Amino acid sequence: MQIALDLAQLAGAAGEVPVGAIVVKDGEIIGRGSNAPITTHDPTAHAEIRAMRDAAQHLGNYRLVGCTLYVTLEPCAMCTGAIQHARIAKLVYGASDPKTGACGSVVNLMAEPKLNHHTEISGGVLAAECGTLLSSFFSARRKKVKTEQPSY
Repeated sequence: MQIALDLAQLAGAAGEVPVGAIVVKDGEIIGRGSNAPITTHDPTAHAEIRAMRDAAQHLGNYRLVGCTLYVTLEPCAMCTGAIQHARIAKLVYGASDPKTGACGSVVNLMAEPKLNHHTEISGGVLAAECGTLLSSFFSARRKKVKTEQPSY
């Protein structure tokens, strides 16, 4: 998770929401990603998606069977769907996302019995560090917006 946090810090430094992710198979990191929807003009460029794309290229297969995805923030519905389609065995996330979390905070797509794949979930790993990074980023952004508002 610490490596995912390092990737999240890189995203934040680039002006992106600071989320980082890695994919691990047999103890080896095979995929890395950080948020980049703003800089890439790509709404799907979430850290999880980018890490899974990297891992799929590494394996030469879109199925990531036997892999664990570590991400600093609970995945949204889009990322949760991609995790299921990739057949990720285990998801480990840091901070919960009470606004868009799709692994238990808002909805739990992983627990939907009608879906054909169910990823094991473990949340709250380095949650304080992951949450602080996000809170600090949004606090700084709010301060910046306040100072940039015109005075009348």
